[in-house]
Amino acid sequence: MKLVLFDCDGTIVDSAAVIHGCMERTFEDFGLPRPDMAHTKSVIGLTLDIAIARVLGRPVDAEIAAMTARYKEHFQLYRSSGGSMEPAYPGMVELILDLAARDEVIVGVVTGKSRRGLEVILAHHGLSGAIFASRTADDCPSKPHPAMVLECCAAAGIDPAHTWVVGDAVYDIEMAVNAGARSIGVSWGYGPVERLEAAGATHVVDRADEIGALIFGADAVAAVAGRHRGTDRLHG
Repeated sequence: MKLVLFDCDGTIVDSAAVIHGCMERTFEDFGLPRPDMAHTKSVIGLTLDIAIARVLGRPVDAEIAAMTARYKEHFQLYRSSGGSMEPAYPGMVELILDLAARDEVIVGVVTGKSRRGLEVILAHHGLSGAIFASRTADDCPSKPHPAMVLECCAAAGIDPAHTWVVGDAVYDIEMAVNAGARSIGVSWGYGPVERLEAAGATHVVDRADEIGALIFGADAVAAVAGRHRGTDRLHG
């Protein structure tokens, strides 16, 4: 049996525009300069309070706690006012459904989103029934702490050595390394490929369909794939 754990933002769905808009409005409310998109993208994947603190370059404090609460208000207003849902990246919904249908695979999600936010995304894209285990910002410490991975492993009864973490951010790769799991970095998200590789990604892929090939034939793929800065890189 294999456990495959997907990050959400930047891996399954492209949520940068929604997250950045809420960040901009939150910072404006507190009289702070709005972050640019690149800065926002660099913290997507972290728990929200830590992400805001990272943008501001200081520890989580009372003001950041208040900003976190305000961000959530802006996000809920966006949802309730009919804001468009985050689109899935090409091939990701089909990949997750295919993996979930296999007897030898258990699928999960590990994300810095809230539980409620994750459930809305999964339901919208028809993935709720495909996910066996999930851990969110409401359940565990922020990435790159390994708790999300380790708790999903325990729930599934699968050792981290037989677990894959798929993500677009350095925090995803570092979390996998800290948990003793394998990792697949995706090039279509928000983290630069070279940083995913430097963080210890087992592989980096450019297309969703390459993920299944790695999981079910990792040894064979690694034998023929070109080496790219110490990481097996598949190119479409």
